[in-house]
Amino acid sequence: MTYSPNEYSQYRIERATQTLHEVEKHIDNQFWNTAINRMYYACYYAVSALLVKHGVESSSHSGIRQQFGQLFVKTGKFDKELAKHYADLFEKRQKGDYNDFFDFDQETATRLLPLSQKFVAEIIELLNI
Repeated sequence: MTYSPNEYSQYRIERATQTLHEVEKHIDNQFWNTAINRMYYACYYAVSALLVKHGVESSSHSGIRQQFGQLFVKTGKFDKELAKHYADLFEKRQKGDYNDFFDFDQETATRLLPLSQKFVAEIIELLNI
């Protein structure tokens, strides 16, 4: 089955918001690394929704981050400081997922959640949903 860019974009935004709800559960259960991972993916889903809505496709995480930076951050359509949060989450996800004997803490997870929520909300605003 083939989906239109609008259908795909809507699906990705739904995934982003659902994933943010998952984060709250992971924080409640003190799964800090998983919470960081899911925050990254919520932002990733939102960015991919924005890009596909504008006819941009990429098959890698780095490609999506690069396209987002070029088309929305450098052009001033998306706040540069908030965009840094997305890059920071990518690095933290990598560290939490792949570094042995490394765990994030409650302070980090709870500090990053409002930024992740704001990031997704800004993407939704750009999409005019």
